[in-house]
Amino acid sequence: MNAHGVNDVRQTEIQTAQPLVPEANAVEFEMATKKLKSRIPSDINQNQAELIQAGGRAIISEIHTHINSIWNKEELPEEWKESITVPIYKGDKTYRNDFRGILLLSTTYIILSNILLLRLTLYAGEFIGDLLCGFRCNR
Repeated sequence: MNAHGVNDVRQTEIQTAQPLVPEANAVEFEMATKKLKSRIPSDINQNQAELIQAGGRAIISEIHTHINSIWNKEELPEEWKESITVPIYKGDKTYRNDFRGILLLSTTYIILSNILLLRLTLYAGEFIGDLLCGFRCNR
C-alpha cells in the first residue's frame, strides 16, 4: 500500500518466446494434401479427400488457415480425438485374432499428421546423417 491507502499495482509487460516450431507453410500443406490420394479408401474420408482436392485454392486455403489456427492454439478439436476402428482381416475370417484395425480419422487431422510426418522425417534424416558422419569420421 502507498501513503494514500491504495495498493500499488504496476503492469508488467510479459515477453513471450517465438514458437519453436513454425506453423505449416504453403509447400508443406500442398504436399500433405497431395498425399491424401495414397490413403486407403474409406467411404467418408475418401469422399472428403476428393472434395478437398477438387475444391481448388479457395478450399485448400481455408483448410490451411484452419489447421494453422489449431497449430497456434496448441489444442486439437474434440472431433479429431475420435476415430472409428475398422477390422481388416489378414487371413481366416473365422479366427478372431487374424485381423488388424485401421483407424478412420478426420481428413483435416490426416493433413496435419502428414505435415508432422514430413517434418519429423526431414529432421530424422538430418539427425541420422549427422550421427553416421560422426561415426564414420571418428574411425
